[in-house]
Amino acid sequence: MDKIVFLWNGYEPLLRIVAVGTLTYIGIIILLRASGKRTLLSMNAFDFIITVAMGSAYGRILTAKQVSLAEALVTFCLLVSLQYIVSWLETRSQKFARVVAGQPSLLYYQGQFLEREMKKKRVRKAEMLAAARSKKLENLEQIEAIILETNGSLSVIKKSNKKGDSTWKQSLG
Repeated sequence: MDKIVFLWNGYEPLLRIVAVGTLTYIGIIILLRASGKRTLLSMNAFDFIITVAMGSAYGRILTAKQVSLAEALVTFCLLVSLQYIVSWLETRSQKFARVVAGQPSLLYYQGQFLEREMKKKRVRKAEMLAAARSKKLENLEQIEAIILETNGSLSVIKKSNKKGDSTWKQSLG
């Protein structure tokens, strides 16, 4: 049975944390750089899961002396590979993208708050008004639409006199 240590266990465990932690950190940076900018974009649900898993694995690697550097790097390679495969499939299949990332949701349109969709997406009116204020919009008459994006952010679309389909109409269609 392992002995329980409360205050001090010597220098060896500390040196292991510094060495393995530093090398793993460098490995993560190399993997993220090699996997491309898509890995670092704003997150959808799958990206969030990968991020949490990487943080959890990194924490475990630092504190569990049974986990080797090789095992740590294989763990990160697996997570980055899964993220790469999912993003590759997302760019090639609309159906797959909808399953993984979802679709943007229209919450406000031409002077009307779409209450049913707001409740379904659990977004409060106050949050949408805050998003409008952050865009320096003084009143709702200046707003054409407010959209909940797949990454959880709110996009505020100002009214426009230009003709043609806007980007938000295309993304919801």
